[in-house]
Amino acid sequence: MTDQHTEGAQAVVFDGQRLAIDDVVALASRQRTAQLSKQPAFTARIERGAAFLDRLLREDGVIYGVTTGYGDSCTVSIPPELVAELPHHLYTYHGIGAGRYLSPQETRAVLVARLASLSQGVSGVSLGLLVQLEQLLVHDVLPLIPAEGSVGASGDLTPLSYVAAVLCGERDVWWEGRVQPAKEVLPRIGLQPLRLRPKEALALMNGTSVMTGLACLAWQRAERLVRLATRVTACNVWAADGNAHHFDETLFGFKPHPGPQSVAQRLRQDLNCDRPARNEQRLQDRYSLRCAPHVIGVLADALPWLRQLIENELNSANDNPLIDPDGERVLHGGHFYGGHIAMAMDTLKTAVANVADLLDRQLALLVDSKFNHGLPSNLSGAQGPRAAINHGLKALQISVSAWTAEALKHTMPASVFSRSTECHNQDKVSMGTIAARDALRVLELTEQVAAAMLIAARQALTLRQRVGALPLPDALAAFLGQLSDHIALVDEDRALDVDLRRLIQGIHDGVWEPYRE
Repeated sequence: MTDQHTEGAQAVVFDGQRLAIDDVVALASRQRTAQLSKQPAFTARIERGAAFLDRLLREDGVIYGVTTGYGDSCTVSIPPELVAELPHHLYTYHGIGAGRYLSPQETRAVLVARLASLSQGVSGVSLGLLVQLEQLLVHDVLPLIPAEGSVGASGDLTPLSYVAAVLCGERDVWWEGRVQPAKEVLPRIGLQPLRLRPKEALALMNGTSVMTGLACLAWQRAERLVRLATRVTACNVWAADGNAHHFDETLFGFKPHPGPQSVAQRLRQDLNCDRPARNEQRLQDRYSLRCAPHVIGVLADALPWLRQLIENELNSANDNPLIDPDGERVLHGGHFYGGHIAMAMDTLKTAVANVADLLDRQLALLVDSKFNHGLPSNLSGAQGPRAAINHGLKALQISVSAWTAEALKHTMPASVFSRSTECHNQDKVSMGTIAARDALRVLELTEQVAAAMLIAARQALTLRQRVGALPLPDALAAFLGQLSDHIALVDEDRALDVDLRRLIQGIHDGVWEPYRE
């Protein structure tokens, strides 16, 4: 089944070759389609691993999670006649997730990450299982996955159990706009419930795909935020009658961090820094304006490193044990440990929250007539006698402060809160999934701050023009025109929540992405 989002879209091929964050985001947003490789070499590699496992079973080989119990129960031998039942017990008893359900976009990202890992060809799964996963993505049949319940080592066991169960026709899915039982939906897309082979439940569940899928989405949102925060800063510097020469190219040449240099370059372009300084009495603006490239630049500089961590995890085989089909070895290890994603997300959320704090401080300057250099109090557009009863953006600034405080609160690193679980078998765990969820929450709050700053920019740029400023630089004039198309000037007090939600959705949809060539 195709739909208006994917019809004619270029496929992302799963063949064990390297995928990028961009591939995950495109699949998660239904801009591209998933396609399992049909190359004979790929098919043969997958089948070779499954056949090797079958031979070991015939020869009475001892394989963790196949002929033994799981985790601390690895010393328990499974009678041969019960081996086939073991995979179904694994996903059954892990059906204990809680909290919100992952969104459709998040769920697709999880499915992509799991299919990418299993396509490495060292998990011992059948080709049929990979096809079933591919078809969930093709037909947009999305397991309902509770967000909470993973400690991020031994993999995302509980949330991924919902994927395994759906492949077997159990639990619920989101399809065609509503929740439906998986057993009813699978036949409607031409699939039959799987009977999992030995090791397949472990291969599906014993990995880092929930945290990794969420991390891919978080990275992309943070990358967008760098550009938007830079453009908003340019608006705020101009509206506050600030000193654009704080972003001088020679000045930034003496501190060779590429992130701040890039942000400063964009600010110079936006502010047309060839013009002379307007206010010779105020040589230095406050830090939230003067040091904006340094704050935003930290996030900009972190992103390439974080991309490397996330994409390496995305392209890893991260279940246990791994099945080497070429060397015919069973390799027991700990690749399910999500420490790199935990570090990436703890780092990301801290850098993002600092951007929220920066914008919050900029807004505090703009709305305060003691610091905004001639703009009306609270950026109210009301004039004459009615100015006395209008309060402009007073409440918006309070909300921004609240969202910023909550974002900062969430920056406590999740990765340091390892808990010993499962009879001390999982005695050091990553908490990567919690870190990823925290990062998404910080991004959500920061995007709310950024959306509020778009309202403030619309207001502040227009009001600065009223008091006789120099003409707006071309880039900011174009941006103000775009803002004016989306947001009416606040002359009389009005509820701004509808505007805010529309702007937040626009951020998610890529409407507000300056500096895109």
